[in-house]
Amino acid sequence: MSQQPETQVSSIILGPASLPGPGGEFVPMPAKSDPTPPARGLTRADSEPGPATSELAPAAPSSEVGQPEPPSPQRIPRWLVRVELLLRVMLRMYVGLAICYAPWSHAFWDQNPIFLQFPALGAIALNGAVRGLVSGLGLLNLWIAFQDALRRGRD
Repeated sequence: MSQQPETQVSSIILGPASLPGPGGEFVPMPAKSDPTPPARGLTRADSEPGPATSELAPAAPSSEVGQPEPPSPQRIPRWLVRVELLLRVMLRMYVGLAICYAPWSHAFWDQNPIFLQFPALGAIALNGAVRGLVSGLGLLNLWIAFQDALRRGRD
C-alpha cells in the first residue's frame, strides 16, 4: 500500500495591484466595494447608471490611474548614524589589532592546527616576511578605521 501526501489547496489573495490586461498593458484592479470592473476603455463614471450619455469617454492612461506617489525618503536620525560609525570603527580597530598581533603570538601562529596539519604551509607561515605582511594588513585595517572616524566625524 503506497502512501501519498495529503494535498492542500491554498487560495491566493490578490492585493490592490495592477494586473495585465488582454493587450499586455496593465489595468488597475477595481475597488473592493464594487465587485464589477468597468468596461475596458471606459471610465467608472461611464459604466455606472446615471444620466444618459450617447458618447463614451475614453479612460485615462493606466500610468496615471491608481498609481500612488512614491514615498518620500526618510532621514536617518543623527544619533543612529553616530552609533553606527562608532560600532564600525570599533570593529575595524578590533580586527586590525587582532591581525597585527596574531602572527607574533606563539599560541595562535606557531601552534596553529592548520599549520601543523600542512607542514609546507607552516614553513611558509613561519617566515618573517609573511608575518610582517599579515601584520601590515592589520595596520592597514587600523588606518582605515582611523580615517573613517576622522572623515565621518567631521560630517
